[in-house]
Amino acid sequence: GWIRGGYTCTCLPGYYSPYLKNATFNGSHVELAYRNKLTFNSQVYDQLYRCLPCSAGCDLCVDDSPCLAPYDWPFRIVLLAISMAWVMVSIALMGAVYKYRRIKVFKVASPTFLCVTLLGCAIMYAEMAAIFPELNTPACVATKWTRHMGFCITFSSLLMKTWRVSLTYRVKSAHKLKLTDQQLLQWMVPIMLVATVYLGAWTASDPPTGEYILTGPTMKFTQCTYNWWDHSLAIAGEVFFLMWGIHVCYSVRRAETYFNETKHISWAVYNIAVSNIIFASFHLLLLPNVGPDMKYLLGFIRTQMSTTVTIALVFGPKFYLVAMGRGDEHDARTKARGVTASFSLNGLSLASGLGGSCSGGGPGGPVDLYRENEELKEQLQKLAGHMEFMKIVHMGVNNPHLKPKPGGYFS
Repeated sequence: GWIRGGYTCTCLPGYYSPYLKNATFNGSHVELAYRNKLTFNSQVYDQLYRCLPCSAGCDLCVDDSPCLAPYDWPFRIVLLAISMAWVMVSIALMGAVYKYRRIKVFKVASPTFLCVTLLGCAIMYAEMAAIFPELNTPACVATKWTRHMGFCITFSSLLMKTWRVSLTYRVKSAHKLKLTDQQLLQWMVPIMLVATVYLGAWTASDPPTGEYILTGPTMKFTQCTYNWWDHSLAIAGEVFFLMWGIHVCYSVRRAETYFNETKHISWAVYNIAVSNIIFASFHLLLLPNVGPDMKYLLGFIRTQMSTTVTIALVFGPKFYLVAMGRGDEHDARTKARGVTASFSLNGLSLASGLGGSCSGGGPGGPVDLYRENEELKEQLQKLAGHMEFMKIVHMGVNNPHLKPKPGGYFS
């Protein structure tokens, strides 16, 4: 009842007693120790009847054992340094693309889209900086933006060029389809706008935060929350986007482009799709509760597999040809055959035969009707130009009232 010593004292949640396992003290003993403290200056009350706070991250505890999984900071710093080095490499490659933009191997590959691809790769590498510290709301927001915007920029720029080849490859008539980089950028803007609006609404209404997940019986660490915003973007956005990209790449598998660029882009797209599927399975299904350093390592490997391999596939052959002095070899070859640059249809080689059935018209080989039609139209245009020139010259020679200007074109 309500008498002296008729009660017990218990440590609050998040605290523990260093002397008693159940952290419950008898009221009579507490009062006796407190009276001895006042009367005899005893230290028993301060030493025995007190509760100490648990270690950081512990909701309940019986001792001072840690509850948060340790971070191997030197290991994480090494991985972060490698990722930041690749950011610098991406920026340096953008400068190199601008420097060599007039060389055939870069010119036919649209230097603008090559730079956009490298920009998206640099943003994807920056994700490793966002997930480097212990995750909280700002870090999680930065993680979502760098991951999804980098993927959207890189994948869209690669897909736009492949789609242009696909549209050109499917033309059945002799009409030449011409799609400029500016037109493709205009079609790319809505994709970027949708991604920006979605991520902006996500950040404003329900920003991702860090939540604790268990990596053992008691050890835990913070990870960004996954909710319907993530699932909607992954399923409705990236999965269907990847499926469309694979379909486009498969449709141009027989197209012969200058320097085999479409083949290299197709390999990069397939690699991005496979890498994302594999590491999403590791993250969500196979290893959902591994430690923070293993999570960071998996993120690093995923970035290298999808981004670094893309750079190697798309840009490696181009810089190799430039280093070997063969960056203009196709241009020299076409000039030697008397074929002008107007035959370059959006990077598509003449030998590919738009419509999917024509082959090279070499000696003894099948006749390339499309190529012959284009050559005939070009020769007719040249002939018409020469006739117009001769008409003007003949008119000036036979007309005494028309005197060409000294040093003029017709003089």
